[in-house]
Amino acid sequence: MRFSNDMDDEYEKLFRRLNPPRVVIDNEACKNATVIRVDSANKHGKLLEVVQVLTDLNLIITKAYISSDGGWFMDVFNVTDQDGKKVIDEAVLDIITKSLGTESCFTSSIRSFGVKQSVDHTAIELTGSDRPGLLSEVSAVLTHLKCNVLNAEVWTHNMRAAAVMQVTDEETGSAIIDPEKLSRIKELLCNVLKGSNKSRGAKTVVSHGVTHIERRLHQMMFADRDYERASNDELNEKQRPNVSVVNWHEKDYSVITIRSKDRAKLLFDTVCTLTDMEYVVFHANIDAEGPEAHQEYYIKHVDGSPVKSEAERQRIIQCLEAAIERRVSEVSGTMVHSNLRLLLSFTH
Repeated sequence: MRFSNDMDDEYEKLFRRLNPPRVVIDNEACKNATVIRVDSANKHGKLLEVVQVLTDLNLIITKAYISSDGGWFMDVFNVTDQDGKKVIDEAVLDIITKSLGTESCFTSSIRSFGVKQSVDHTAIELTGSDRPGLLSEVSAVLTHLKCNVLNAEVWTHNMRAAAVMQVTDEETGSAIIDPEKLSRIKELLCNVLKGSNKSRGAKTVVSHGVTHIERRLHQMMFADRDYERASNDELNEKQRPNVSVVNWHEKDYSVITIRSKDRAKLLFDTVCTLTDMEYVVFHANIDAEGPEAHQEYYIKHVDGSPVKSEAERQRIIQCLEAAIERRVSEVSGTMVHSNLRLLLSFTH
């Protein structure tokens, strides 16, 4: 079995080298957007890689057409910069070409900008119960243990919280390598995250590897099942994204339709969640030119089957709703709602 898997991997690498990705950037085809066409051999997660590159460059995806039937991946994206104008910065266009084109065959599958091997800091991943003052308590623990917080990103949703924090040792100014200190950090932070909620667990992970922060936050909250709504959830149904899942029996696809208020990184959040749930997008149409975004996906599970049960259908709906809501910020007086996203940067 191991030999067979190795042979499959080598065949896939050879196929990609014989059929390298092709990227075409066109600033003439559309009046108000730059058109990016990407053709390449397909693999699970390829769509997320492409969307992640465009998102990390702070580009706005206004339209997209995706097709990946027959082992070949063909995407068309209409993108603008943050000001709603065509992308004309040569440095950005060069990054797109190199990251998605031929050179991408010979580099790591992680191609996010601002993502570096964390030799100069330690990444701490936290998941637990959300409550007022949680971030202050976490910061107090790290200060007590003589840790400097360089950067912290926290998402809270449905009374659950997830954070990725980049810290250094106060004495050395570099990554924390003392095993005893790392163990103490994990122990104390885990106690803080548990709080008074004994029915849900808490988790602390320390690493020195490559981390795409927003990708990890989605994975952490998904693993923590933040999509499971409490019985007293007060969010108005009209405020939720409109997500439907139906089976197209003639083509053996499941069709997901999402209507929601448009915002930055919406497509990344959706595709990230479908990938984590191990669904393959065969076709998709995205339209986000107005205040409302419309997304339509034709999917199957990685095992080749469409959605098989009502329970699976409901889980997809709940997970996609959660993925979209995690970035929404709402503050009412001094109370911070459970779907508030905080981005904090500390320097010492």
